[in-house]
Amino acid sequence: MPSIAGLTELGENAVLLSLAVSLPVIGVAALVGALVSALQAATQLQDATLAHLPRLLAVALALIVAGPWMGAEIAKFALEAFAAR
Repeated sequence: MPSIAGLTELGENAVLLSLAVSLPVIGVAALVGALVSALQAATQLQDATLAHLPRLLAVALALIVAGPWMGAEIAKFALEAFAAR
């Protein structure tokens, strides 16, 4: 049976990994959202499609670019978690 300290460390590492893996995509979405909002405010163009489509495309591109790294990090964590037990 694993110790409480080992499980706590594993949980802490899982939370940190989830933050590290999700942060690039969330950052891209926030940056593109801010740029689109500034563009809409400057042009006074208030179209719902204009607000969501660039963010969707940017997030998809970020997932394509960062996806292999994200998958490798999660797989590495899973291998370490199950090998230690």
